[in-house]
Amino acid sequence: MLFPILLLSAAGFTVLTTEFVIVGLLPAIARDLEISVSQAGLLVTLFAFTVATFGPFLTAYFARFERKRLFVTILVIFGFSNVLAALAPNIEVMACARLLPALGLPVFWALASETAVDIVGPEYAGRAIAKIGFGIVCATVFGIPVGTLISDAFGWRSAFAILAVVAFGKALLLWIYLPVTHKHEAPVSLLSQFKILRSPLMLGHVLLSVLVFSGMFTAYTYLADMLERLAGFNGTVVGWCLMGFGAVGLLGNSMGGRMVDHHPLIASLVFSAFMITGMVAVVPSMHSVLGLALALGIWGITQAALFLVSHVRLMKAAPHAPAFAASLNIAGANLGIGVGAIIGGRVIDHLGLDSLGFAAAGIILLSILLALWMMFFKPVPLSPAP
Repeated sequence: MLFPILLLSAAGFTVLTTEFVIVGLLPAIARDLEISVSQAGLLVTLFAFTVATFGPFLTAYFARFERKRLFVTILVIFGFSNVLAALAPNIEVMACARLLPALGLPVFWALASETAVDIVGPEYAGRAIAKIGFGIVCATVFGIPVGTLISDAFGWRSAFAILAVVAFGKALLLWIYLPVTHKHEAPVSLLSQFKILRSPLMLGHVLLSVLVFSGMFTAYTYLADMLERLAGFNGTVVGWCLMGFGAVGLLGNSMGGRMVDHHPLIASLVFSAFMITGMVAVVPSMHSVLGLALALGIWGITQAALFLVSHVRLMKAAPHAPAFAASLNIAGANLGIGVGAIIGGRVIDHLGLDSLGFAAAGIILLSILLALWMMFFKPVPLSPAP
């Protein structure tokens, strides 16, 4: 029963690396395509807003399809989109290359999460999704920083070309080894899934994800640029810094998976509070090796934990429609990612790079206040969907 989850985790590595590898490549892409870093950051916004806009609808629709064929198809799409990115002559073609995988990511992530929970049962949802989430953490531990190192050595196009090969390889592995899964005998209707949005508490959970990820990506989108311009690091050192940032996320993934099973909102509160500390401390610590390592470590642990906590929090809030709830988190998170990239770009243009941490921390503080309100909010019970 563990092997299918590990396969999905490996595929998730490729899916999430495709989304986030661009974070480490933004400076190089901006130079090559002759645009500003803040303009290149709009590629992050495009991907995120596409996921946020279409994710819940696509997930609700494709939930009826057989999972093996669906997952393989998504990985093939990711492979072709990365080929297009590697060959992109300008920002317009690059935008198209980012649009295609953005349509497949929410479907894969939501349905892979639901499949993992089906295997182990809802009482261990956090730990099951932590195994799927291990692929996400590996994307930040290895995918994003290795992409940055490859970009520094061979050019950013090589990073996308290698990612395309990996995507095609994962599609083949899923085709050979992933067992065929059958549709539920009585699938939840599309209308019934959307009915969960009548709950004010559910809307609060979605808004909480928006705020958490807005704050997170206000600063994280431009972390490579911060390390280059403020700390004076070259591309190789930036790559190793990002690898360290992701490596400590392994701890955050484990901690988040355990804490969210006990109390999702408290988990969100705790990790958000520590994230503020890490974000605010990064810029003042830029010229202290120990201080910067500590600040990035705290930020990296809490960021990985909040990826998982936010996802499970939504699924636990709607146990009768977990895949759709997961897609709502993905939509909310990506809306936040897109908004964060825009806010971060504006902060850079008007206040400077050194103000990013404080701007991001202010948004995370709003998420803490919302989580506190939700803890004392009397939820309106939702009857299970027919």
